[in-house]
Amino acid sequence: MSIEYVRTPDAPGAIGPYSQATVADGLVFTAGQIALDPATGEIVEGGVEAQTTRVLESLAAILRAAGSDLSQVVKTTVYLVDMNDFPAMNEVYARAFGEHRPARATVAVAALPKGVRVEIDAFAVTTEGR
Repeated sequence: MSIEYVRTPDAPGAIGPYSQATVADGLVFTAGQIALDPATGEIVEGGVEAQTTRVLESLAAILRAAGSDLSQVVKTTVYLVDMNDFPAMNEVYARAFGEHRPARATVAVAALPKGVRVEIDAFAVTTEGR
């Protein structure tokens, strides 16, 4: 089995010793994404809606670079600092995935990097047979 490390400038670079994603045996495993603007490295302004939008845009870019897309996501994990943000996050999430319904876990956490309100990671299959 070979492991490919994914890197795209269309999503924030890793802020630690990890990759944006790895591809192994036709599966894509993304790192958790937070609401960082890939151009500036700054947290996007706005509430959980704006942050969730940026996170999902980053995940989509990483999946594209890995030979996949949001329609190939099998499972996500959503981390929220405040479960009161769930309805707003869920609305943005539903728009991004459309009719596609990957399995999902949503977890309340004490804190997230850089003080963001949401982080999401994903597992997907590749569309390019990688």
